[in-house]
Amino acid sequence: MSKRARKVQDKWKIKEWYNIITPPYFGGALIGSSPSSEPAKTIGRILETTLYDITGDFNQQYMKLYFQVTGIKGSDAETIFKGHEYSRDYLRSLVRRGSTRIDSIINITTKDGYKLRVSVVALSVSRIRTSQIIVMRSVIRKIIDEKAKSLNFDQFVQESILGKIASDIYNEAKKFSPLRHVGIRKSKLVLVPASKPLDSTVVEAKV
Repeated sequence: MSKRARKVQDKWKIKEWYNIITPPYFGGALIGSSPSSEPAKTIGRILETTLYDITGDFNQQYMKLYFQVTGIKGSDAETIFKGHEYSRDYLRSLVRRGSTRIDSIINITTKDGYKLRVSVVALSVSRIRTSQIIVMRSVIRKIIDEKAKSLNFDQFVQESILGKIASDIYNEAKKFSPLRHVGIRKSKLVLVPASKPLDSTVVEAKV
């Protein structure tokens, strides 16, 4: 065996493996593992997974989720939700000829001080007028802002990912035009409140 081979083997031998766990509001599910020679080096790593990997529901494989390691407890790496997005193929499949796509990007602050950037997409059954698009965007912003003011970060994330907020938008916006789909296609955690003890370990996720 060459000296180079022995060095590589020794390098991996000293590494510990840490189980990457989702936050409690995602059930504390195991979503992967990461090797590291020092626990501190694991903090800050970002893992991509899908909602399907967490729930086991095949219909939810289109939604990509991002989690960032914030701390180590024993052999577990704890995480915070960093954002999500629709897969490109899924988003492309939603767009059809003869319909109108309405996009809204909204910066919000949750009840407990977390800042997020939320992107909402709505698709009509048929083409709609500019005046209807304006009303739709107004409805989207109103509901998103109301949710942010009334929900903590973990509650807002749950309702975003599981479709509750999208359902509320759909039920209100369909009064102005028939809709085929409404969803929060992307979200991104922008800032953690300074009062949180783990804020120094959080860096912006590249989503």
